[in-house]
Amino acid sequence: MKRIGETLNKLKQSPDFKSRYEQTRREILNDPAVYAFLQEHQDDITPDVLDKHLMKLYEYKTQSFSCEKCPSLQECVNVMKGFEPKLVWRRGGIDIDYHRCPRKIRDDEQRKNEKLIKSLYVPKDILNARFSDLDFNDLGRIPAINLARQFTKDYVEGSEMKGLFIHGLFGVGKSYLLGAIANELADKDVSSLIIYFPEFVREMKQSLNDQSINEKLELVKKASVLMVDDIGAEAMSSWMRDEILGTILQFRMLEGLPTFFTSNFSYKELEHHLAHSQRGEREEMKAKRVMERIQSLTTPVEMKGTNRRK
Repeated sequence: MKRIGETLNKLKQSPDFKSRYEQTRREILNDPAVYAFLQEHQDDITPDVLDKHLMKLYEYKTQSFSCEKCPSLQECVNVMKGFEPKLVWRRGGIDIDYHRCPRKIRDDEQRKNEKLIKSLYVPKDILNARFSDLDFNDLGRIPAINLARQFTKDYVEGSEMKGLFIHGLFGVGKSYLLGAIANELADKDVSSLIIYFPEFVREMKQSLNDQSINEKLELVKKASVLMVDDIGAEAMSSWMRDEILGTILQFRMLEGLPTFFTSNFSYKELEHHLAHSQRGEREEMKAKRVMERIQSLTTPVEMKGTNRRK
């Protein structure tokens, strides 16, 4: 406080202090959000109260809202990193409350999800994937990339849209495309959830022991945008297919929640895979029921190209 006081005293001694002060004051009071707040509380805010709290209004005005001035959460320009201000009238004065910004909410949600579900882990290159880094020279990738970009362009959180069932051979970039979709959505403040399905199957089995299965199931069911990576690469049990996967798909189908899949299998091949359980049982009708939900949720697109892992 001493240093601030010294600075203010120096400013007051400056020849142009008064004009600069008045200019700053006008800029503060003409700010649309500040003006709206003052109008809302015009019966309470006297000139003396206004002058007394002008620095609070200045603190509010100079910060970022909806992350517009912040390149990232780590580079947040606000007084409290990851929190944006809200003007409040409290105990006869103007004050500021701070609430989590969209990026902070998304980051906290992701950290909570990762703590709960270990199978959310995906390789670093996929987490950093961008459409601009995709290979557009490999024509076999273009249809899937175009559909993915169209989805991210059109999607508004809460709207009902079909996801994609991206299928193709190993190493053509299916998982990387999911990462690009997730990051593009993140730029629009839309959270998504990517699960590596073979690991998710193993984890759900283990969750029977620590009684966390219901919490995990609810999280996946209700994700704004769910991405299931590499379905078909797991050893599927009847329980996993019907009680877990079937339950997730049924909820998301009824709620119209966007769902994406990647697989080495086509629809028909995945149905054959789902029809054969670990015990060697053949349950074609149950497999058809699951596939009907997947087909209802997605648009199929084949992704071709050279194997980038070689």
